[in-house]
Amino acid sequence: MAGRELEERKQYLSFRLGDSHYGVSILQVKEILQYDTVTRVPSVPPSVRGVINLRGAVVPVLDLAVKFGLPPMPVTKRTCVLIVEASLEGERLVMGVLADAVKEVLDLGSDDIEPPPTFGTDVKLEFITGMAKEGKGFVLLLDLDRVISAREKDSARGFTAEEPSGQLPDIPPAQGRGPEVVPPA
Repeated sequence: MAGRELEERKQYLSFRLGDSHYGVSILQVKEILQYDTVTRVPSVPPSVRGVINLRGAVVPVLDLAVKFGLPPMPVTKRTCVLIVEASLEGERLVMGVLADAVKEVLDLGSDDIEPPPTFGTDVKLEFITGMAKEGKGFVLLLDLDRVISAREKDSARGFTAEEPSGQLPDIPPAQGRGPEVVPPA
């Protein structure tokens, strides 16, 4: 057998955020929700848009645009929330990540991934594991465990605890949907 046939391939969910395309490991994506009511919460980092009720669990929603130093992401009919798992010191936390639109699942081998760019992106290099060719453009592959900061993860931890009354805050439940594939621009 040739070495290429044994090459380990990884899958990434690609999505659009503004004019840029990003990808995250499909293993970290638990589901994709249509954007619905996000309840603002005081005293959270600016990058945390608020929280949603996901089948009785309070899940914080991260606005990557704000995290990357851009204006808050406007909500459109294609806006969705990626429910992802991130790790902090071995602990798995569930968070939502806003996306303008989900594009597709990319199946990539090591030959398909270039090193992170050293210029031309608003994203800190420590957040990027590499970039992959997609048509005529590129997809920046994100390391969610690094993108989601300790402070944002602390917010997620705080939301998983019940309120003093023993009840979760009254937050409308999120509605799930399958990924919406958006044709290239």
